[in-house]
Amino acid sequence: MSAWKAKRFWKTATAEGCDGGFTVRLDGRAVKTPAKSAFVLPTLAMAQTAAAEWDAQVKEVRPETMPVTRMANSAIDKVAVQFNEVAGLLAAYGESDLLCYRATGPVELIARQEAVWDPLLDWAAAVLGAPLVATAGVVHVAQPPGSIAALRARLFALTPFQLAAMHDLISISGSLILGFAVAGQRLTAAEAFSISRIDEQWQAEKWGEDEDAAALEALKRAALIEAARFWSLCG
Repeated sequence: MSAWKAKRFWKTATAEGCDGGFTVRLDGRAVKTPAKSAFVLPTLAMAQTAAAEWDAQVKEVRPETMPVTRMANSAIDKVAVQFNEVAGLLAAYGESDLLCYRATGPVELIARQEAVWDPLLDWAAAVLGAPLVATAGVVHVAQPPGSIAALRARLFALTPFQLAAMHDLISISGSLILGFAVAGQRLTAAEAFSISRIDEQWQAEKWGEDEDAAALEALKRAALIEAARFWSLCG
């Protein structure tokens, strides 16, 4: 038996003001989240983008083509409800940030990591107030408590919508610093993704590209770019 799929029942999707922010209405009916919560967004730009996603649906509703709507739903139904848990989970990335764990060889890969990752650690120290310690190998190295506290405070100061975006920026890149660099416009999402995949790029250059791995990388890259777009819509 085939799975049931929602059909398009509306003629027009519009972005409108509402109590607490902005929402999307389908022929005047307010959209709800999957958990039946009010679909209240922080900015008109986000509501307009979400409305455009609803308007782009043809016969069946395809959630995979509605990234802003899906992330907004997550912010409302999940992140807002479990804000401390989500923020704490992301803060833990600072204890083992990708940029802090370097290759032990070959020298060319070591140099490539240093050239790209060191300036970002310098930026984190200067702008985020969070100097971090880099090490060679995978053995855990303790980070300065003050740095972890500074990064944690920044996460806990975000709105649920910003934290939803930051969740993907951090989890996809594997780096709290890269997430903040995209949010702070130090890097574009595409640049951050490339920087987070230095090791994988090195392996592909050496041994050739695996088609399945490349397809997965493309999906991750697209998701990171969508997360950055959602962050920009938060206002």
